[in-house]
Amino acid sequence: MNSETVIGTIFDIQRFSIHDGPGIRTTVFLKGCPLRCVWCQNPEGIAAAPQLSFQPDRCIGCGRCVEACPRGAHRMADGEHVLDRAACTVCGACARECHAGVLEIVGQERTVEEVLAEVLSDRAFYEASGGGLTLSGGEPMMQPAFTTELLAAAKAEGLHCCVETSGYCDAGPLERLRGMVDLFLYDIKETDAERHRQMTGVSNERILENLRRLHDAGAEILLRCPIVPGVNDRADHFHALARLTDELPRLQGAEIVPYHRLGEGKLVRLGLAEAGRLAPESPSTERVSQWADQLRGLGVRVVNK
Repeated sequence: MNSETVIGTIFDIQRFSIHDGPGIRTTVFLKGCPLRCVWCQNPEGIAAAPQLSFQPDRCIGCGRCVEACPRGAHRMADGEHVLDRAACTVCGACARECHAGVLEIVGQERTVEEVLAEVLSDRAFYEASGGGLTLSGGEPMMQPAFTTELLAAAKAEGLHCCVETSGYCDAGPLERLRGMVDLFLYDIKETDAERHRQMTGVSNERILENLRRLHDAGAEILLRCPIVPGVNDRADHFHALARLTDELPRLQGAEIVPYHRLGEGKLVRLGLAEAGRLAPESPSTERVSQWADQLRGLGVRVVNK
């Protein structure tokens, strides 16, 4: 394999990111996730394949998508733009003809070489701030070959590399990344086993096993803890997080990731069903500070400012 032939499916490349590791970073978001979190804030990262985003309120009624679609998935009815998703094959013909931002393909195939070239364009900012490359998603371990090759290429360029992961993957591929990852941003979404299954669709057993294995092998790890009002902002969850961090003394600490509602609009644009989804109000800054103080009071090194 080499950087010109290994292909990944990317749904976003976010430059000048300051929330995904130290310094100024470029975060590459990979498609595909094995979890189905009922509060998911990046639903465009769940499916491995590209998807069609549709925002009919932006439509200017030009009809170019109707002409372009080979499956007849688009039509104008009483002045309204109607999309038949069952007929759509996500070929992208409509999006290429849409200049109003109504239709967009979410998920592009890119080579390691192409992605790295975009990442390296901001090298000066990484050097000045101690930043670098972060892989996120979705779940980067759903595309292990691409993730491995991109990290190897980035390290060859001297970049600081972070990987954000749920830890729900085979241990082998995760362990093979350890020498190329300067910091794992490791998600701990729920400490209660049954609640974790209810809220994400999978057990947390493998997640915790992989966390302990990475820690014991010497990996640098920062826990990222999504906190969702009315779901896991519970005393027993916070106490369990404290016990976990106490068992893993080499952790850099824990970061609270407060829930926000940006994922709701994405679900609508992607035509995804919202059955069973939770949509609480976003917590106030004061409430997030209270969570941080509560965890600090239990002995957790919380890195939130």
